[in-house]
Amino acid sequence: MARRKTVAEILAEAYRLKQQARAAQAQGGAQQATGHAAAPAAHPRPRKRKVDPAVEHALLLAVGEKHLQREEAARAKEAARVEAELAKRQTARRREEEAKKRADAQASKETERQARQAETARLKAQAEESTAECNRRREELESVLLLRPEGLEAWHPHVEEAFAHEGPQGVAERIEDLLRRSPVPPGCRTAAQAVYVPEAQQLLVDVELPNHEIVPSVASYRYVAQRAEVVPQPAKQAEIHEAYARLVARLALRALDEAFSATPAAFVETVILNGRVNTTDRATGQTVRACVVSVVAERKDFAELVLDEPRLDPQQCLHRLGATVSKHPHDLEPVTPVVEADLSRYRITTDTAVVATLDSRPDLLQMNPYDFERLVRELFEAMGYETWRTQGSRDDGVDAVATLTDPTGSTVFAIQAKRSKNVVPVNTVRAMSGVMHDKDAGYGIVVTTSWFGKDSYDFAHRNGRLRLINGRNLKSLLAEHLNIDALIGLPKVPPGWQAGDLV
Repeated sequence: MARRKTVAEILAEAYRLKQQARAAQAQGGAQQATGHAAAPAAHPRPRKRKVDPAVEHALLLAVGEKHLQREEAARAKEAARVEAELAKRQTARRREEEAKKRADAQASKETERQARQAETARLKAQAEESTAECNRRREELESVLLLRPEGLEAWHPHVEEAFAHEGPQGVAERIEDLLRRSPVPPGCRTAAQAVYVPEAQQLLVDVELPNHEIVPSVASYRYVAQRAEVVPQPAKQAEIHEAYARLVARLALRALDEAFSATPAAFVETVILNGRVNTTDRATGQTVRACVVSVVAERKDFAELVLDEPRLDPQQCLHRLGATVSKHPHDLEPVTPVVEADLSRYRITTDTAVVATLDSRPDLLQMNPYDFERLVRELFEAMGYETWRTQGSRDDGVDAVATLTDPTGSTVFAIQAKRSKNVVPVNTVRAMSGVMHDKDAGYGIVVTTSWFGKDSYDFAHRNGRLRLINGRNLKSLLAEHLNIDALIGLPKVPPGWQAGDLV
């Protein structure tokens, strides 16, 4: 880049140029005078005016100053132009950056919007898929009877061969193998055992049933936009309980069908089925197997059933077969099996034949406490009461609560069942009076297999809201309302009773 001249250099340069111009002018004038010497002078030559050096120096300074001003103005203009150009470029660059930021923000918003839409679509699809899975599971459980295996008659030769070579135990093992391999829905049958009694042409089948948790507890799944999550919609407890009761009935009927279909008619005429559920006894913490269904089915009666009919009611079907079914299977309220068997030894544990055992009369004193309480509740239900089992009955002295509804209203009864072979203490009867107050019951009922003393009857009479049912009355009520001819194995005949009252 050229060096910028100083003011002095500019003035000197201007003075030099002016002197050169003067010298050139003087030389040109001399040449003109020489070439025209002969010609007469037309005008007299003007006299050259002498210039003051100071004035000339001032003029030169003024010229230089103007030159400097022009250069400064040009430089300032150029600087302004450059600055304006730079500002313009910076403005353009800033606008580009802002435009890019807006575009990026818009793109980010669009990406977030698309991500939200994708997540919403995924959650909605998840809700639909989960709902469909629950529906598929329910349909699978509802179709237990409709999707039974075919061609079970092909097992007949295997059963006959097993009996010929291994005896009754071989037949039982073949049936167990069949029941375990049956393609029931997952979790519906985890174990099965069998006992074959060839003399009576009877097959005892003991199958393990699922608990109520196998029924989906969710009715559907719903996408909640405000929370951006899938929320399960719980099914009604009553619907779950009803679905489980139907499943228990279907599984029992299916096991009966498989047992009859896989065995020749000449081998098995009767199938005795016990369906059990593994649970924990809350009173002891021990694992128990609660029997929730027990049935004796004859081949000819079972053959009349059309299990492929979609409108078949499995619960009514079991009722028609005379099955004993838990009224509350979801609570694992047990029933007494028609026949108990020692499956580990493959023999019936009763002392008489199975048929005789089925027709035998129950001894109330030989029943376990829970079965006796259940029998008392069934009796009151047959008499028109609505009953339910109480929790912690060993603490408050009440085994069941019953209500009786008539046109005047509903009355609550507190019931205590005493399975005893001795006289019921009067303190037990007196305690019922306090229990009635705690339970806000209108009446209290004490039921026993034995008898009450005079003090107990006197206290009940004075109270007016206590009712006492001794073993003799209980035996009569069971025969009247449940058609049960029970025995009471008391070691001695109670006062005022006859020996025939016990048998």
